Amino acid sequence: MLEMSNVTVRYGQHRALENAHITVGKGEIVVILGANGAGKSTLLKAASGICEGAVTGDIRLDGTALNGLSANRIVDAGLALVPEGRGVFPDLTVRENLTLGAYAPRARDDEKMTLDRVYSLFPKLAERGRQIVGTMSGGEQQMVAIGRAMMSNPNILTLDEPSLGLSPLLSKELFQNLARVRELGIGVLMVEQNAKQSLAIADRGYLIENAHVVHQDSAANLINDPAVQAAYLGVGSGDESAATPPATEVPETVAEAFALRPRSQKTISADSVLGRSVDDLVAAAGRQSVAATIQKRPDQKQAQRATVPTDRLAATLADIERSARAARNRPKPQPRPDRYAPSPPPAPPTEAKPRPVIEVYRAPRVEVYRRQPDGSGFERK
Repeated sequence: MLEMSNVTVRYGQHRALENAHITVGKGEIVVILGANGAGKSTLLKAASGICEGAVTGDIRLDGTALNGLSANRIVDAGLALVPEGRGVFPDLTVRENLTLGAYAPRARDDEKMTLDRVYSLFPKLAERGRQIVGTMSGGEQQMVAIGRAMMSNPNILTLDEPSLGLSPLLSKELFQNLARVRELGIGVLMVEQNAKQSLAIADRGYLIENAHVVHQDSAANLINDPAVQAAYLGVGSGDESAATPPATEVPETVAEAFALRPRSQKTISADSVLGRSVDDLVAAAGRQSVAATIQKRPDQKQAQRATVPTDRLAATLADIERSARAARNRPKPQPRPDRYAPSPPPAPPTEAKPRPVIEVYRAPRVEVYRRQPDGSGFERK
């Protein structure tokens, strides 16, 4: 049996829980109800040895004092916690998560028997033994979290918001499995917002308000208590007929004025009703508008610009074509230089190229001779 007497928890100057008295027997389901911030989760953390605040009071499990013990020693004593948010190992398989739950010395000898018991409660886990837990749905992960806690072979199983984030169908299946856990002789202490379904399977319940346990009773009495119904079950305590406004009679004249008549299935085109094509009417209206503009502004150039085409489709296509042409002719925007971009490395120095040698052609020397006047020889000119 889990017994908590005068348990007070403080976070600095903040009082989270004060003088709480809770008892849970083997094979019993106890539900803790209360608003957000009332101290429900703090109560479970204080019992499991993971509370960060200052805990005072007396916490005993089967006569063994749990005050001041580390979390692993509390698990070895027989108290297991399924935390809010499940706390599974998403990268490991289902079988590996369950095996880690049997790490406590009290669970090692009966690991195979406990695993068979978990598989009998949750047959889906036996089918998904090799599946990675991170790929499972929220309800399946909650089954893994409960199964891992049960692998420690506990006497008392505590759960913090086990149905959080689950669909109504999965929540119903979860509470049915918790009822089967009770049949194994394991005590269950549960913090749950779904008061209706939790009280339906519970034996007793506690109400916590403003860090105090204000009421306790059997689950049957709590579920029928008008105050509990109004606060947690969403049911009003007054007469239901008084809450429902009386039906008002509608006068016959008003009823006839708002009588619904069946709609005719025969459809009539607008052209047949008007006696003229709608396009022609639009074009004529456009021409009249142009004529009025020309009369007010007799400038011939303005009159030419005010000409409206009668074919609306052709005018729309012409606008689209002009827009497309303007978009094609628009210059592409130059990319803005990134001032934070690293400057390019300097170019390696290049070797000076030798200047080309220009060879000048030199013509051979020509000597000119002429005959002497007397004809005796030649002389160089």
